[in-house]
Amino acid sequence: MDLHDIALAVGNSGLGEWMRTNVRAMPIVEALHVIAAATVFGTVLVVDLRLLGLPDLKRAVTRISGEMLHFTWAAFGLAVITGVMMFAANANTYYGNTEFRIKLLALAAAGVNMALFHFGAFRSVAQWDSNQVSPRAAKVAAALSILLWVGVIFVARWIGFTKGYDFSVPDNIDLDLTIP
Repeated sequence: MDLHDIALAVGNSGLGEWMRTNVRAMPIVEALHVIAAATVFGTVLVVDLRLLGLPDLKRAVTRISGEMLHFTWAAFGLAVITGVMMFAANANTYYGNTEFRIKLLALAAAGVNMALFHFGAFRSVAQWDSNQVSPRAAKVAAALSILLWVGVIFVARWIGFTKGYDFSVPDNIDLDLTIP
């Protein structure tokens, strides 16, 4: 079973069928997805800006990240759940969509960036936690994080305009609009 077969199975699942046939499902799920994504970006941005020294260095990095982390993970969990629901509604189309694949790659890159930061620069946070300039590695990770998350948002919006709509006109439709 390859990835395309898995996408088809997800699309043909009960969840996929429910998402396609329930008129209210998609707008509600999509709204929740957008709210969750905005919350993820907003909470990550707060920490990244502190790592960059903006607006100042007074608040400890550990305090800010501790305050934001539970919101970030809860919102990320909701974004994953709602994302899977939206994928299930039109799995075959999303599977073949280049922008969707770019979004997944950008999400993966953001995750790798976060892991490298936490297992790298963040290990020495006690030395630069409060009233100290973040080390170069932390600043690079923060700047890259912001760029990747902006990329995720940009490409996510792009998906809706590139899903491969079929605009062909059926043969039995008369499009002669001339006035006799």
